[in-house]
Amino acid sequence: MAQQITTGVKALVEAAEREIETLSVGEAIKLQGRDDVVLIDIRDIRELQRDGRVPGAFHCPRGMLEFWIDPASSYHKDTFAQDKKYVFFCAGGLRSALAAQTAQRMGLKPVAHIEGGFGAWKKAGGPVEAAPEKK
Repeated sequence: MAQQITTGVKALVEAAEREIETLSVGEAIKLQGRDDVVLIDIRDIRELQRDGRVPGAFHCPRGMLEFWIDPASSYHKDTFAQDKKYVFFCAGGLRSALAAQTAQRMGLKPVAHIEGGFGAWKKAGGPVEAAPEKK
């Protein structure tokens, strides 16, 4: 017998969005390039290579987020030790809601995520550049 899932992704994202700030893509585009904001792209590297990236955004694969945030982790990244606002985004705004919630629960503040993610960013005419070539 298959295992019964008791809480689906939709419910998890809805719960996350009740705890975190959600920015419209227009609000997020206005934050791009500011010194007091770090845009965090949690998409998989293959998504960046295929679809492009937001100029200046820091790439943190979703699977490494907790390890890169935690200063006690051997994987910690100094990007997450700054006194800035962290704005997370993924392709469509679901993974980033969960990532922002996790970051906030870990103590990273302030955080937000972009409603509609990179797809909405591109559609709204936000700046996009090609991802760096594979090495």
